[in-house]
Amino acid sequence: MDAIGVPAIPGEPRIRTDLVAALDVGGTSIKAGLIAEDGTVVRESRRPTGAEGGPQAAVDRIVAFAQDLVDTDNVRALGLGVPGVVDSAAGIARYAANLGWRDVPFVRLLSDRLGIPVVLGHDVRLGALAEAVLGAGTGTDSVYFVAIGTGIAGGLVEGGRVDNGATGQAGEVGHLVVRPGGPLCGCGNHGCLESIASASRIGRAYSELTGVQASARDVVELLQSGDEAAGQVWADAIDALADALAAVTVLQDPGVIVIGGGLSLAGEALTGPLAGALAQRLTFRTAPPIAVTELGDRAGLAGAALLAWQQLRKDKP
Repeated sequence: MDAIGVPAIPGEPRIRTDLVAALDVGGTSIKAGLIAEDGTVVRESRRPTGAEGGPQAAVDRIVAFAQDLVDTDNVRALGLGVPGVVDSAAGIARYAANLGWRDVPFVRLLSDRLGIPVVLGHDVRLGALAEAVLGAGTGTDSVYFVAIGTGIAGGLVEGGRVDNGATGQAGEVGHLVVRPGGPLCGCGNHGCLESIASASRIGRAYSELTGVQASARDVVELLQSGDEAAGQVWADAIDALADALAAVTVLQDPGVIVIGGGLSLAGEALTGPLAGALAQRLTFRTAPPIAVTELGDRAGLAGAALLAWQQLRKDKP
């Protein structure tokens, strides 16, 4: 079995170490794991979210999956990461556009059902926590993580703690307006970072420019072969990202910026020009280094487990 951060402990029919269960809910699948305090994953699995069946069906699947995990020996707590607007303090998932739910009291539902402590977090901010503690931000007190995929979201971690903001909406850098009057964003505004530099938008922009259907991965490959249209689309995305991250840097002063999500697979083709563009915008100070995720698509799962362990330590007499 694979592990987060350290070599795996072979799975046994009856697990003898204290564990937390972790769930990372996405629009199409739910990742789950049983994770020890040192980050070792002793079991891991995935199931469909079932969002096509409606909000209640998705909630029911999450609850059932959690129950199956907790039926394993020595599960002491559960960490749950979900997308959308998340009120971690109240334990309520306020809204998720892709899943259709509103005001789901996950902490109450799950703690009543399972009889163990349950904590709830935003999927990207939990990814930020994991990268800060176990991944590319290890050893840095202040880490800003930005996930660039179908959408764009971010999260700040300072001293091993996630900044959720006053209403649970901190880190929505994808909806920072970087091009006033620009493309329409899914949020209803114009010129948001997400409408220009998300992976889905990069592919669409190339298609609009050339008439050729393409994904962001295709654009990166075309860029490396010298395709002029790909170069233009990529440069536009880099400029928008640099503008947004310059604002984040000036306001938050992170020690490192970690890039995750599908676009992080572009590697140096992304981080090289982005680092240069960010430095150009920060005339009065040094730009923070830019790193690529070390945990990949398992960052949210690791973060949910870390949050659960933090809660257990907080509850300890």
